[in-house]
Amino acid sequence: MDGPSAAATPNLTNKKTSARVALVDLEDPTRSLLAECFRQFGMETKFLEMDAVGRLQKEKFEACVVRMGPLAQPVMESARTSPSNKRIVLYSIGGTVQEALKHSKYGINAVFQEPLERPAVLKLVRSTQMLVLHELRRYIRIPIITEVSLAVADGRRVKATSIEISSGGMSMRTGNETVAAGQSVELSFSLLTLPKAAVRGTVTWKNPTNHTFGVHFDKTDERRLRIKEWVEGCMEG
Repeated sequence: MDGPSAAATPNLTNKKTSARVALVDLEDPTRSLLAECFRQFGMETKFLEMDAVGRLQKEKFEACVVRMGPLAQPVMESARTSPSNKRIVLYSIGGTVQEALKHSKYGINAVFQEPLERPAVLKLVRSTQMLVLHELRRYIRIPIITEVSLAVADGRRVKATSIEISSGGMSMRTGNETVAAGQSVELSFSLLTLPKAAVRGTVTWKNPTNHTFGVHFDKTDERRLRIKEWVEGCMEG
């Protein structure tokens, strides 16, 4: 469940546009940079200047990038309650991970950090393109930002923020608190239509340089089946 290792710059090919990405509450040069980067992965961007909330209810989009400001909450709610866009991939821009967590019930998938840098934007788009284009594989990793509470076997409670989740495990990031590879943990978190989820697991890897680590779900814990169903539901979207 480690982070994506793909190169920042993709192989440029002539790809047929197969997905639409809504850009909301963005100005140039941000808008132009995002449009260019999504286009390199076969995605067309549409800037929603007027009635973004209404258009997200009526029009089909595969992804949406919204600035973390006053419009963020109504835009994300409109997308998630739309029959056509309930599985839309949501990106936020201009906010911190903590601000994204305040909107975690809408299932923000990834955050573009400002100031935008082209290599970082390309890397993030590349790591999420399969989800946007619905070119999903059996062991797809779903990028999702949600708060995770870990009960560690040594009695500690550790707070973390998820990075990706699959049917078999989850990668996440924590602050100054640490966990060790091999430790047993119990995870508690929420995922959009799965408001309460808990599962046992084992820390299988950690990267102390950026405070990230991965947990493999315990195959004997039947609660993981609910998570597996949720992930497979994203694949069907």
